[in-house]
Amino acid sequence: MKINQIIREKRKALSLTQEQVANYLGVSTPAVNKWEKGSAYPDITLLPALARLLKTDLNTLLSFQEDVTDLEINQFIKELDKTQKEQDFPAAFQKAMKKIEEYPGCDKLTASAILYLEGALFLSPSIDEPERYKEKLEVFYERLAKSEITEIRETATLMLLSYARNRKDFAKAEELLNSLPGQTPKSASESTLGFTFESVINKEEQLAILLQQQKKYAEAKRIWQRQILIGVTHMQNALLNLLEISLAEQNVPDADFYANLHETLIRQFDFPEWMRYTCAFEIAMETKDKEKCLSILKKLLPAMKKEWNPDKRRLYRNAAHGASSLLSERLLQNLCKELSEKDEYAFLRDCDGFQELMIQISQSQAKTAKN
Repeated sequence: MKINQIIREKRKALSLTQEQVANYLGVSTPAVNKWEKGSAYPDITLLPALARLLKTDLNTLLSFQEDVTDLEINQFIKELDKTQKEQDFPAAFQKAMKKIEEYPGCDKLTASAILYLEGALFLSPSIDEPERYKEKLEVFYERLAKSEITEIRETATLMLLSYARNRKDFAKAEELLNSLPGQTPKSASESTLGFTFESVINKEEQLAILLQQQKKYAEAKRIWQRQILIGVTHMQNALLNLLEISLAEQNVPDADFYANLHETLIRQFDFPEWMRYTCAFEIAMETKDKEKCLSILKKLLPAMKKEWNPDKRRLYRNAAHGASSLLSERLLQNLCKELSEKDEYAFLRDCDGFQELMIQISQSQAKTAKN
């Protein structure tokens, strides 16, 4: 939070007018107005008096403890990841809480840390009392849902929506959904053609077109590549849900159709190789086809060891912001653990070649960890 925002918020919290602040400090009301707009700053000699008036300290007023750069945030997330790997999730959680307490007003830091913890919690199924951590994370999402940063606010709201759905609190989920920006699409019966087009203007696309017309190609390319990344992710999610519905309806032909489309999408848009096999494996599991499950696992498990870094993919390298794939290896560890322990995979364990495959993957993981 910047000094202009702090002055405005502190003043409003004390129910002071700009004129009252001006009179107290012996300056003009327009001067205070400029401070709050960020177009001018208070004279250094006025800062102690201003801090006293706003019932705060100079550190807070000058946001010494609030300004954390994106580089610092990225470095901290790497430190969190290292702590989680070398120690455990509780240690990473405590490290994140301590950092957030140090910079309580930095929504970017809080959001980055909380979203990392959310992912780490999902990838750590053996954690004791995971719901206790989820309750704490939800408190942060409630706070971030009021952030002045649009992206953070909407992401936090989506996470709260997911939490509400998982609790089957559908009234709360609908309330959160309606709070998100955008226009509710018409139903097919309201459309002359039987289908509709989303009429909400995509501001990012309009910005990309504007940048392109100004020959600012690097910035435009970054936006278009991010649009592709987002679009493919949306299509992938839709196909996975259609597959799940088809299997629930015991409609295997439709499930196969969606699985084939999903594999083509992943292949054509250069997503991680292991994702190509997930739908086929889900169908094979549903039909309890031992041979097919084993055949898919022989491709799926080794593929999960392959690094996928969007920075190095032509289609996403401008949009990746230095992101790298950290999930595949952990997903592999969790899947191997489930294959060896969960009841739903018990029918596979007596298959010829299953134990041999598990040994090969285990040895490969041990070699990677050693290196």
